[in-house]
Amino acid sequence: MAEQFIPAVFMRGGSSKGVFFHARDLPGAGAERDDILLRVLGSPDPYGRQLNGMGGGVSSLSKAVIIGPPTRPDADVDYLFGQVAVDRPVVDWGSNCGNLSSAVGPFAVDEGLVQRPDGQAMVRIHQVNTAKIIHARFPVRGGRADPAGDYAITGVAGTGARIRLDFLSPGGTITRGLLPTGNPVDTLDAGAQGQFPATMVDASNPCVFLDAGSLGLSGTESPDALEAQPALMALLDRLRRLAGVAMGLGAEPAAVGLSSPKIGIVAAPARYATLRQEDVAAHDYEIGVRMISMERAHRAVPLTSAMCLAVACKIAGSIPQMLAAAPARVDETRVGTPSGVMSAGAEVRRGPAGWACDSAVVYRTARRLMQGAVAA
Repeated sequence: MAEQFIPAVFMRGGSSKGVFFHARDLPGAGAERDDILLRVLGSPDPYGRQLNGMGGGVSSLSKAVIIGPPTRPDADVDYLFGQVAVDRPVVDWGSNCGNLSSAVGPFAVDEGLVQRPDGQAMVRIHQVNTAKIIHARFPVRGGRADPAGDYAITGVAGTGARIRLDFLSPGGTITRGLLPTGNPVDTLDAGAQGQFPATMVDASNPCVFLDAGSLGLSGTESPDALEAQPALMALLDRLRRLAGVAMGLGAEPAAVGLSSPKIGIVAAPARYATLRQEDVAAHDYEIGVRMISMERAHRAVPLTSAMCLAVACKIAGSIPQMLAAAPARVDETRVGTPSGVMSAGAEVRRGPAGWACDSAVVYRTARRLMQGAVAA
């Protein structure tokens, strides 16, 4: 089959990178579209490097985004996200990428899908995977998104224009609700490996949170230190799949997808060194987390996982809430990750029907890195 070249844009959004497509340039949902994305990103790669494609060998650098006309009246564009596995022929459509959400608004303006006057723009995004609405606010100059600014984010060198993302009513994206089981804490039974208390929350994306102490960990370990323990990684994936069943994401553990739910190891604040060997003091953050995404320990934290954790910290009786220090500000939670500290805000309330989240807010930067056509 002759190689084809498809119009695309390569963008960084937050601490992730992905290949962005117009929906008009790809086939509809199905095996043909998945095969194209696998070839573009360079998967599957048994060497784990994706040298034959645009991927970077880790989950945060192996992503595809498809932007099209809105299918809802309260949105300006549709945004569909595909997580491309590195080492196997899988494109998972079961979740959102919060980091790449920050690049959707700038892409839409730069590509002429929406027109905005110079100044602070707002683009309404229909996140198709989760059926939720995101409002992206960012500066526009000369009819294009302006990437220049002095805002810095954890895990990304340099600075850029600050992009505000408001995730509206983020609870219950692909599960039964904000607390899919109805409980702030449940117990996951791993048989001979033990029973593990867990908090399962679905805000922006489904996540399950475990107390680091229950795993014999401090919660300050580096991603490499976690991945150097294959028995631990296997246990975490087993617990993740058990949680997926409890959350209604699969009838049995084997049926639970790779990207959702994500699993996080949480801990009370403690002094640690970042991947750049920068010192982080316990008083610099409220809750520590080490997230596992696509069977790899994340170098920072998926943005939607940080938001989910911020929500969990405000749910009385949850594991994150019991471990977290008192917040320095009531409107945000500072999260300690391997790459440093980031903040996420959440409006959470308890009503007659139970816990609800009205919105979650984060700030990111984004940049167009390359445009043209990719081989597929």
